[in-house]
Amino acid sequence: MAKEIKTLAVRLDAELHARLTILARLAAMPVADLVRWAVEDKLAAMASDPEIADRAEELRQAIEREAAEQRDALTGLFAPPSAPDPSGEPKSPGRSAKRPTTT
Repeated sequence: MAKEIKTLAVRLDAELHARLTILARLAAMPVADLVRWAVEDKLAAMASDPEIADRAEELRQAIEREAAEQRDALTGLFAPPSAPDPSGEPKSPGRSAKRPTTT
């Protein structure tokens, strides 16, 4: 199975474009291959940066918190109603067995 390839448009000033074109020609490689190589190299360097790793951990935790909130919301929406508490107190604060009717 072939890899999915995405197209990316990049805006470069004339000087940077000229340098890129010349280096690609000197390396006997297409400009797109040189850009891909440079992006891969920069991504690898950034991935080994401890500050980026710290930010990644913060983002992972935020994603997990958000996922837990969404999971709880879904559970609240679609969970079967709980049996009434023998003490007469509602099982969860703010919820009652009957909804008020509006006219």
